[in-house]
Order: sequence, then C-alpha cells, then structure tokens
Amino acid sequence: MTDRDQLQPAFVLGASLFLGLVLGGWALGNQIEETRLADRYVTVKGLVERTVQADHASWSISYKETGDNLAPVLGKTETDKTGVLAFLAKQGFRADDVSISAPDITDTTTENTGQDKRPPYHYLASQSIQITSTDIPKLAAATGHTGDLLQAGIVVSSASPSYQFTGLNALKPDMITEATRNARASADRFAADSGAAVGGIRSANQGVFSITAADAAMLNPGDDGGGNETSSIEKKARVVATVEYYLK
Repeated sequence: MTDRDQLQPAFVLGASLFLGLVLGGWALGNQIEETRLADRYVTVKGLVERTVQADHASWSISYKETGDNLAPVLGKTETDKTGVLAFLAKQGFRADDVSISAPDITDTTTENTGQDKRPPYHYLASQSIQITSTDIPKLAAATGHTGDLLQAGIVVSSASPSYQFTGLNALKPDMITEATRNARASADRFAADSGAAVGGIRSANQGVFSITAADAAMLNPGDDGGGNETSSIEKKARVVATVEYYLK
C-alpha cells in the first residue's frame, strides 16, 4: 500500500469534519438570526372608513283604543287601521311594503285585583303596522307627516325609523386590502425612523367591521368598535386591521 493510499481515508475524514463544521455553523447562525428576528417586530394598525347610505329601512306605527264594550273598541281599531293604511298609500307605499299585526286585546278587569287600581275602561285594544322599504327618502319624508293622522282623529305612537346598510359584504374585500396596505405603510415609517427594515408578517387580524353614524365623533383607531348603527341614513363603515411585522 502506498503512502497516498494510506492518506486517503484521513483526507476524507478531515473533509467530512470540515463540511460538518461549516454546515453546523451555518445552521447555528441561521437559528440565531431567526431567534433575533422573532424578538424584533412591530405591531401596527391600518384604519379604513367608507361613507355609505342606508339601503333598507323599517318603521312602526302603533295605535290604541279603549272602552267598556268590546265591539265598539274593535270597530274603532278597524277604523284606525283603515286610516293609517290610507295615509301610507298617500305617501306612496305599496301593499307589499306593509305588514299588519293582529289586534292585541287586554281585559283590564283580569289584571288588577284592587278596585282603586283598575283603569277607567274595561278593554284595551292595540295594533301596529310595520312599513319596510328600500326607498329611503320616501320613508324618511313620511315620518314627518304623522301629524296628518292626529288631525284625522287617529292617536298613534310612532317609533323612530330604523335605517340599515346591507351592502357591507361587497365592501369588505377592498376595505381589508386597503387596511392592510395602510398598516404596512405605518410599519415602513416606523422601521425607517428606527433604522430597520420591514420583514414578513408575524401575525394579522382583520379586526371587526362596524357601522356608525357618519357624523359620529371619531373613535380611537385602536378600538375595533362593532355593531350596526340604525338611527341615521348616512353612515360610516369602518374596519381596523392589526398586523405584526418582523423587523430586520
């Protein structure tokens, strides 16, 4: 066996050890880098708002009649219903916009045990009519004419109309994209100020969509809000995306 043959196994062993040390060092360095990156990240929020108009509304009109004889009470309740329906037709509502509840009859003599607490009538009849419409200006205008019913001798109690925006699902994808873009811009500014660069996303939360009145006071951008405001026609759709970026 020549000297060259004797040295070959030692050379292979030495080369293997050297390669192992190189790979081990690279792996250790990479692990240290990953650990360092895991400790360096920034949490930012991206806010997006859209002004929208309500596209669906509902409104309830209620009326009551009292008396000692049931037949006249029911008769007057029917007269009130006819008058309210005529009023709604005059305001431009169709029959399929209107839903009428059954009369609710209360016998007051069965509800009070003390003679001094008994109401001055035997029967109380109440009924309500619900109006739903996508014609928001028409419904809003009608609510301002309930005085016409009082002039016609119909004593009504009218709840405030409820205005909803039902198109939020169509807005969500673009709003989430823009909110994430705004969050990234905030991260870039922070990184630039701190002499770092923005890496990949560590975690992300799109937040909660909320509907508020358009003229409501600005909420804290860090508050995800929630809910669906129903008292105003003009509304503000809002979402806050929370994203954590690695810094390098």
